[in-house]
Amino acid sequence: MNNLTKAEEQVMQHIWKLQKVFLKDIVEQFPEPRPAYTTISTVVRVLVKKEFLKYDTYGKIRQYYPAISKEQYFKKHIKQVIGNFFSGSTSKFALFFTENEDLNISELEKMKLMIEKKIEILKDKNE
Repeated sequence: MNNLTKAEEQVMQHIWKLQKVFLKDIVEQFPEPRPAYTTISTVVRVLVKKEFLKYDTYGKIRQYYPAISKEQYFKKHIKQVIGNFFSGSTSKFALFFTENEDLNISELEKMKLMIEKKIEILKDKNE
């Protein structure tokens, strides 16, 4: 799976939100001043080529939909970040995140509970 450029990611964000769209629907999602219709069309063609989008054809009109979920893309993207900047260590990433973000006690407690829940799930699987 390729990475998305900033423009491609902007278009994909709208498509992930709407799920099934025609080109005009994508263009309408952008705030004024909107990018040109032809610009969005070019980005969409690239996304189809990169296999991020699929489409159904109705006469001369195409309806686009995501070929990959937002979660799948994010998971791959975050793995690359962890690999490139944290030597593949998710614990180094978590440590960086907790040390460099303004997290309050409530947010840290929520994270702790999620981690404890995941540990229990993994323990149950291994027994």
